[in-house]
Amino acid sequence: MPGQRLAQPNPPADPSHLPDSVLDLGVQVASDITPAELASLDKFKRAANYISAAMIFLKDNVLLEKKLTSDDIKPRLLGHWGTCPGLVLVYAHLNRIIKKNDLDALLVVGPGQSWRTCILSCLWLEEALACFWPRYSRDRAGLTRLIAKFSTPGGFPSHINAETPGCIHEGGELGYALSVSFGAVMDNPYLVAVCVVGDGEAETGPTATAWHGFKYIDPVESGAVLPILHLNGFKISERTIFGCMDDKELIALFSGYGYQVCIVDDLPNIDKDLAGAMEWALGEISRIQHAARSKKPIVKPRWPMLILRTPKGWSCPKTLRGEFIEGSFRAHQVPLPEVKTSPEELQMLQDWLASYRPKELFTVNSAQDEAEGAPMNDVTEIIPLVKEKRLGFRKEAYAAFQLLDVPEWMSFGVQNGSEASCMKTVGIFLREVIKKNPTTFRIFSPDELVSNKLDAVFDVTERNFQWDIASRAHGGRVVEILSEHTCQGMLQGYTLTGRTGLFPTYEAFIGIIHTMVVQYSKFVKMAHETNWRHDIGSVNFLETSTWARQEHNGFSHQNPSFIGALLDPKPKLARVYLPPDANCFLSTVAHCLRSKNYVNLMVGSKQPTTVWLSPEEANRHCIAGASVWKFASTEEGVNPDVVLVGVGTEVTFEVIAAAALLRKLIPALRVRVVNVTDLMILGPSGSHPHALSDEGFNTLFTPDKPVIINYHSYPIEIKGLLYGRPKLDRISIGGYQEEGTTTSPFDMMLCNHVSRYDVAAAAVRAGASHNAKVAVDSHKMASYIMHLAETDKKYIYHEGRDPDGTFDTPVFEKK
Repeated sequence: MPGQRLAQPNPPADPSHLPDSVLDLGVQVASDITPAELASLDKFKRAANYISAAMIFLKDNVLLEKKLTSDDIKPRLLGHWGTCPGLVLVYAHLNRIIKKNDLDALLVVGPGQSWRTCILSCLWLEEALACFWPRYSRDRAGLTRLIAKFSTPGGFPSHINAETPGCIHEGGELGYALSVSFGAVMDNPYLVAVCVVGDGEAETGPTATAWHGFKYIDPVESGAVLPILHLNGFKISERTIFGCMDDKELIALFSGYGYQVCIVDDLPNIDKDLAGAMEWALGEISRIQHAARSKKPIVKPRWPMLILRTPKGWSCPKTLRGEFIEGSFRAHQVPLPEVKTSPEELQMLQDWLASYRPKELFTVNSAQDEAEGAPMNDVTEIIPLVKEKRLGFRKEAYAAFQLLDVPEWMSFGVQNGSEASCMKTVGIFLREVIKKNPTTFRIFSPDELVSNKLDAVFDVTERNFQWDIASRAHGGRVVEILSEHTCQGMLQGYTLTGRTGLFPTYEAFIGIIHTMVVQYSKFVKMAHETNWRHDIGSVNFLETSTWARQEHNGFSHQNPSFIGALLDPKPKLARVYLPPDANCFLSTVAHCLRSKNYVNLMVGSKQPTTVWLSPEEANRHCIAGASVWKFASTEEGVNPDVVLVGVGTEVTFEVIAAAALLRKLIPALRVRVVNVTDLMILGPSGSHPHALSDEGFNTLFTPDKPVIINYHSYPIEIKGLLYGRPKLDRISIGGYQEEGTTTSPFDMMLCNHVSRYDVAAAAVRAGASHNAKVAVDSHKMASYIMHLAETDKKYIYHEGRDPDGTFDTPVFEKK
């Protein structure tokens, strides 16, 4: 058939290099599609396209039983028509191939808002909407409600979200559909995720990297992704890059990525061609999987992909006032924007909707017929008979959660008083998590797992990089790729289809996925509010290589701002933890891996630091979220003049060191030391599920004494959390001040004024107002303490290292 070209129809055993002639290859792909299937496909497509167009324009007369008037048109027209007909085409053919082959498939779609109307129309036809949203019943009443309420108050919004059956991808931001699809098929060996990538989305950086995702899919243990690059040539007002590429360029590009490419673009034969292309693609997937599962894996298997070309706005009016609509950017959103006020456009809409021949598609014969408005039988003939196989009913999309078997963490604890790397300790714990959960837990890391000291996991698993001979077809719980976007997309797909993952990374670079996490949080929020969606595992981020211990890296690697990003989502969703030592980190990781429906952020150090608490003490501390550390306080923290608070590993060490310094220099100053490990407890009572009551806050921080907080990130974040608490004028906050370079660890503390000297001097000044003995010498002692800071700084710049003993664990003698 013309219009279908494969870059390499029969790859050799080791297709590492393509022959020069491969770009000129063209083969035919045959299909055994029957005339009856073609007729049913045509009617399904017409019905779905009719509903999609009606959803944009109509508030009444939804079955076109009388001539349209201005009163039938919505007062505000919202929607994206341009990609709808192509997506309906794909949906219809997926129905056919699912029904024919008993296929297990998910559909993930990337072209923004366009797919809301068309996917909803297909879900209504297959009865998924009626199942999950009974008010959208498959009859006149349900159809009227679907069309009239779309993009109006109380109806479905204009983009895809968690309210949409079968959906695992928030449709508000482009770039992530493909990586989400690869995450969804991991450890789902019989699932095929069909991912439609629009030519607008294909221009994004995250999508450009995600094409490599199949190189991290082991065909023994995981399913497959079938990408469909949908080219209609235009985005909102401009041509697209991929839409302007010819066949040879497209084949060269995607063959270079490692795909077999099939182009489908012959409009007169589009159904036959697409049916054949899908059958070929599934055959190739089966061949690759069968070889791997027979222990004869193909070296660098070339997975199939389809390139589908259809006109922008296909089947809408051709022209309007001498300008092209179909096949141009003018079809991207609302092709007839003045239809409510223009008789010409109203007539064009009448003709457009009538061209789908709705009387052949929906029952409209009798007002007494309970099923009036339902799709006719031959419209739904192409839909799979088994409901669970239909795209809107896939349990992977809403009810597949598998709770992790999380080991008891205390047996991995470290002796208090010793030194230990939080990450090394957690790595040993994660090794056991992987052993206990061989098919439901993965680590998605931007190529920094060893650097972040989590490499103990490699005692029991491998990296799942299938283009590396050492790990091919051997599985592996670790995916490492130097793209934060791809790691996050895979994590989202893996989590939303029922499993649990961990994303460890350098603190400085996790902000790259800020907007992705915001989008994901919106999806989780709506899932919380959608009663038919089941629990999902929490998304877990682990930040390390922090600004305070960034080793050889400089100012560019100092950026704790992702904490602030997680303070904005709904309080039901976000959790931020800054465990102060290895035992507290173990407790926190175990808790987060057991949790459900959250976005968890854990911030810690990979360098050896003091273990302050025993496992039992750490357990109680983490349950509380904060506690008084009596060992570092004077008189066990009773009746203090000042409260010193550490929030973060390294800055807490400085608080402890400050307390030791004050005890030595100014023994009359009464000090209470508090550590906060759960950041959300600081918010006003009721602002977050973890927020302390006012009574609890005062018990911990006193009702009226000065409080000096030493915080890992930007002080403004703490100020925002505390807003609403009484007597905030007594609280001062130190934190990262955007100062740094390639320097010593202690110099970083000095540069950002979170050193022990800064804390101690502030404590002397603040405590003087509550202790007359301290007030007498407060100026002298504060000046002396800051002199010590200058002395240490001069030493660092002269010697190129911190003074000896700087990070020795402070010793507190009991009186």
